[in-house]
Amino acid sequence: MAEAALSNLDTADPTPQLSVNSRPELDKDAIQGRIGEIMVENAHSTGRPLDPRSAWSGLSQAERDAAYDNNAAVGNSAALIAERNEASSRLRSTLKSHLDLPYGQRPNNKIDLYPAARPEAPCLVFLHGGYWQRNSRELFAMLVEGIAAHGWSVAIPGYSLAPEVSLTDIVAEIPRALDWLAANGASYGVAGPVVLSGWSAGAHLVAMALDHPSVRAGLAISGVYELAPIRDTGLNNALKLTDEEVAALSPLRLPVTPKRLDIAYGSNELPALVCDSIDLHEKRLAARASGKLIPVEGADHFTILGELRRPNGVLVDAVRRLLD
Repeated sequence: MAEAALSNLDTADPTPQLSVNSRPELDKDAIQGRIGEIMVENAHSTGRPLDPRSAWSGLSQAERDAAYDNNAAVGNSAALIAERNEASSRLRSTLKSHLDLPYGQRPNNKIDLYPAARPEAPCLVFLHGGYWQRNSRELFAMLVEGIAAHGWSVAIPGYSLAPEVSLTDIVAEIPRALDWLAANGASYGVAGPVVLSGWSAGAHLVAMALDHPSVRAGLAISGVYELAPIRDTGLNNALKLTDEEVAALSPLRLPVTPKRLDIAYGSNELPALVCDSIDLHEKRLAARASGKLIPVEGADHFTILGELRRPNGVLVDAVRRLLD
């Protein structure tokens, strides 16, 4: 777990927002087709698509934006987002829960807890996506039922968003949420071992917080692990990434945390996200860190969450095996 104009990978508002560098006269289908052509022309025999960033300097601004525009890449993304949001609203109001618990001082520093019947049951902590500038914890309550069917608790922290805060600030908030859960979770019936998971931008935050002492293992889904190209897209209008942040907050540039981390992506995801997932897994393999690479066949950036939503989903099974 957006703009020239990304409609955001997982925004609840499908209306595009144009950046100063966008080219609205270009056909989005044509742009996505161009990205696809690059994939076909240069695909590796291993099944890895060509990373469009390998030809980055030759791409137009609109093509660079399209390389990260998950909404445009998934034709029915607006309907998928609307269904997700409706289901989350319904379940958030009906599931056993403790909602809006503050873990910090900023407005979004709140966490929702969905305790299992047993306080000592494992807890899945899920970090939402939105390119660090969209969405909220309330929109992902629909994920609770998948792992809860197996007797797990679930915790969903919110976090501050750009441009109100920097990515440095956002990354620092996740350990604070985990600190709060470790200190206070038992009071709300959540006292078991923690598996940290996230989707899209949330997957990046998982990789950054995997070293927290309360985290036993992680599952990163459809993430972005190299930040430099983001500065060349409309996403950076809000993020305003610095050289220091690219160096310090790109998991592909950082030492490997030896805890187990499974890395999942959909086979129909944008190539940049697929390549980041494969590259992070290979970096971890080279460092002898444990974890599986989980390509979910036929899934795109949005439908992959169905595998964490269904009790028999591939990613639900992956989460459960992380504590084996």
